[in-house]
Amino acid sequence: MTDRSPRALSLSPASGPAPSRRLLLSAGLGLAAAALLRPARAAGSIRIGYQKYGSLVLLKGRGTLEKALQPLGTTVAWSEFPSGPPLLEALNAGAIDFGSAGEAPPIFAQAASAELRYVAAEPPAPRGEAILVPKDSPIRSVAELRGKTIALNKGSNVHYLLVRALAQAGVPYDAVTLAFLAPADANAAFVRGSVDAWVIWDPFQAAAERATGARVLVDGQGANGQGLAPNRQFYLSRRGFTDASPELVSAVLKAIGAVDAWAEGHAEAVAAELAPSVGIPAPVLGVALGRLSYGVAPLDATAIADQQKVADAFHGLGLLPKPIRVADAVWTPPGPTNDTKSEKRTENR
Repeated sequence: MTDRSPRALSLSPASGPAPSRRLLLSAGLGLAAAALLRPARAAGSIRIGYQKYGSLVLLKGRGTLEKALQPLGTTVAWSEFPSGPPLLEALNAGAIDFGSAGEAPPIFAQAASAELRYVAAEPPAPRGEAILVPKDSPIRSVAELRGKTIALNKGSNVHYLLVRALAQAGVPYDAVTLAFLAPADANAAFVRGSVDAWVIWDPFQAAAERATGARVLVDGQGANGQGLAPNRQFYLSRRGFTDASPELVSAVLKAIGAVDAWAEGHAEAVAAELAPSVGIPAPVLGVALGRLSYGVAPLDATAIADQQKVADAFHGLGLLPKPIRVADAVWTPPGPTNDTKSEKRTENR
């Protein structure tokens, strides 16, 4: 297969050349091995991976899941991750049982392991991710990114946004230079002018807009609202866990549904609650929350079809080692009840 990948530029604080594919693979295997050496899940517990934004961090902060699981004799262990890709590496390695991520990370995780299971999703939030350029940048369209350097978190939800935006603008994927950076390093590179654009998600997007005056070149809605990327948040687990503990999965989803229902009507309170843990002022978080969506539910046909498009796009570019069928990884709850919105939706699938 012809390598159509764009040039990758290392802008990390550490000096030296960009890591080779072999080194990256070795590092990934090392992480997985280290995770497997951790203590196994204790009986009557669930290990949840979360990021510093979204419903899971709210659920953790409010302590409502622990209370909900007490009747089941189950405790909760929380692990924080900087982004979706390492969270799903840990999930595949068996280091956690449940977590959430955007569109792209589950695609790569499913290609790596048939154990991955999609258990639910939030509605699309296309305005919550964007390609940013500095406020004084001469770049006014995605087409003008040809030959430019773009920062992004490799394998994250915004990776797909960039792929779609470039394709729609007629810019070959290999006509740009990619700087694969975590959000903190990408922000530093963006501020000092080491990159021409930054593809990023909220709340980092909102923070950059407020702090630097960064302009949105295009977001997930696309120009004129034609739609580039839905930007869904998925809740994920492993087949071994969903098979062994379906009642725990359902209980967690019910708790997420409850915190979603509260958050949807209390934006200011949510911003105030998240600000200390995220490290972003509440007014900035308020902007990001205005672009968020709530309403956890099982994956419907539209969500599955949208995810299949992500998988097909990455495979077509040679970034996914093999084709996958997203529907094969979708978990079906053992039986509908009248307890949750999610379970009611199941009856209509």
